Amino acid sequence: MNRLAGEHSPYLLQHANNPVDWFPWGDDAFSKARLENKPIFLSIGYSTCHWCHVMAHESFENADVAAVLNTSFVPIKVDREERPDVDRVYMTFVQATTGSGGWPMSVWLTPDLKPFYGGTYFPPSSRWGRPGFVDILGEIARVWTSEQAKVQQSAESLTTQLRGVQHGAAPSAGVPGMSALDRIASEFRNLFDHIHGGFGGAPKFPRPSELLFLLRYWALKNDSNDQRDMALITLRAMAFGGMRDQIGGGFHRYSVDEQWRVPHFEKMLYDQAQLVIALLEASQASGDSFFADVAEDTLQYVMREMTDEAGGFFSAEDADSVPPEQANDPHPHASEGAFYLWRSDEVDALLGDNAGIVKARFGIEQNGNAPADPQQEFVGKNILYVAQSVEQIARQTGKSPDEIQHVIAEARLKMFVARMSRPRPHLDDKVLTAWNGLMIAAFARAARVVSGGHAYLHAARRAATFLHDRMWSDETSTLLRRYRRGEASIDAYAEDYAYVIYGLLELFQADPDVRWLEWARTLQQRQNELFWDESAGGWFSTTGRDSTVLLRMKEDYDGAEPTASAVSVSNLLTLSHLMDGPGWAEQIDKTFRYFGSRLEQIGRAVPMMAAALASSIAGIRQVIVVGDQNESDLRNTIRQRYLPFTVTLMLTPEQQRALAAMLPFVAGMRAVANRSAAYVCRDFTCLAPVTDRPSLEEALA
Repeated sequence: MNRLAGEHSPYLLQHANNPVDWFPWGDDAFSKARLENKPIFLSIGYSTCHWCHVMAHESFENADVAAVLNTSFVPIKVDREERPDVDRVYMTFVQATTGSGGWPMSVWLTPDLKPFYGGTYFPPSSRWGRPGFVDILGEIARVWTSEQAKVQQSAESLTTQLRGVQHGAAPSAGVPGMSALDRIASEFRNLFDHIHGGFGGAPKFPRPSELLFLLRYWALKNDSNDQRDMALITLRAMAFGGMRDQIGGGFHRYSVDEQWRVPHFEKMLYDQAQLVIALLEASQASGDSFFADVAEDTLQYVMREMTDEAGGFFSAEDADSVPPEQANDPHPHASEGAFYLWRSDEVDALLGDNAGIVKARFGIEQNGNAPADPQQEFVGKNILYVAQSVEQIARQTGKSPDEIQHVIAEARLKMFVARMSRPRPHLDDKVLTAWNGLMIAAFARAARVVSGGHAYLHAARRAATFLHDRMWSDETSTLLRRYRRGEASIDAYAEDYAYVIYGLLELFQADPDVRWLEWARTLQQRQNELFWDESAGGWFSTTGRDSTVLLRMKEDYDGAEPTASAVSVSNLLTLSHLMDGPGWAEQIDKTFRYFGSRLEQIGRAVPMMAAALASSIAGIRQVIVVGDQNESDLRNTIRQRYLPFTVTLMLTPEQQRALAAMLPFVAGMRAVANRSAAYVCRDFTCLAPVTDRPSLEEALA
């Protein structure tokens, strides 16, 4: 076992028995590199990363490769999910020098941590147009020995260029307006795949912030259904495709093809959380319960498979697992998607007379159905997707749609139970604060949107309590990043604060308990102290206190996860329409101006910031319902409507009294004639209270 055996990260522990003499990121490794004058080989990945596994098997488990690494380099392993600060610095370098990035990320550094060469996955020997890892190691070792001064000069120059990148464009003179949002919407329209949904070609990634922007733009403009329909078509295509686990619920990481048919099979918590929010908003915007049903199916998966016994949410499930036919093999070989794939004869044996209906529904073919199989891992097997509608199958079989629905539901359960006997994918059971914040938001939103969502509210409360009790210290005002098996560690980053505040504000609207609002306000104050950029606006990702992290960066791209600045602006828009806060309006204005050039010129890069800008332009309303919450007409009216620019609270008299000090504007609201009353307000000025559904509909319109 090497030094990684003492770590808590599942990713680092996966490499603890490599022959490579790995170090974790820290002073021991840096001191050795300086003392022995060796370059550092930095390998960054995460535990459910397919190509990380491939490179590990091919190179890091190979004694000959390890000998080269151990002799000529100081090898360091980093879990990008635990240390996004380190990952961002070197990913910026790799993207700038190679034009692309990804994981595993491989970077060579001088002993003072300055990068001079990098890439992603390298095969052990040259193939597929990629240089071989062993060849690269040999050449870098040679150059370091014979031309070290040139290497260090190059590293210094590249680091200087990176420092220029970190400052970004100058802030705009003013906050972008509606014309910027119009241009962003046009960008999406021009890239939209009208046949398969999504934007651009393969591979296709779920990027829910795009869909949230499109739905808000549609609600703001209210002159065409184009933007709403792009979001609905994309979500429906993902839900029908192999991207979604049709048996167990939840979504895979991305699709390698343009049809959403062939996924990369890992499941990430942040995808589940953001897609649930998008699906619930789509359901409200369209009135189609299909989207809410898929959201609930996803939440059920998270509750069943991704929840710690104390209430926190785990990070991910791997793409790879041992195929069931190798379950008893003493030397099995894990392959991608093995847990999720089905042979036609398996389905026949399991489902008997109903197999034909299920095979028609999920596109199961005798010899397999994968339209793309880059690694030849799906031969003779089927990736389930919705190939035919219930109505089509009903017409073909002469059965009623209800009968077909019953057969499919029964078959899903049988297939789920049968699948449970297969070797499961690896579970990354660390609890990340940021991703838990997103998941709390999703469960809390479902509790507000879905009828009878008490279980979802319970899950959100438990997770929020988990974070407060295990990841937060009132004494030191410190939030931590990672928890695993009783140990919490790593100071939180801006995204951790931003996402948790987002989750708490969603939870407060579902469960108006003063403790959620108090903690959200406290976290916002602390986030501002640690990360706010007073000179330019926006929030840095890090505090800047860790000297081993070369750059203090500020994220300016809403990728698989939205930027801390975009989420924080949305948080402040919500907070400032609940209470007064020191400098919040100025922070909102400054951040929009800091991101102004991106919003104006390449708005598709920052859809979550564009969504926040849409909310700012629309203006935030408050809708407060007071009185007997058993009266459901008012609650159902609000639940069913798409209200993206509205803060809603359903308050009992006890909750009103508890909140009076923090939210004085709600203290004087009263029920009317012993009936619950809804107050529709803007900037804390309210219309006359209403007590029935038609009147509330009129006030909301």
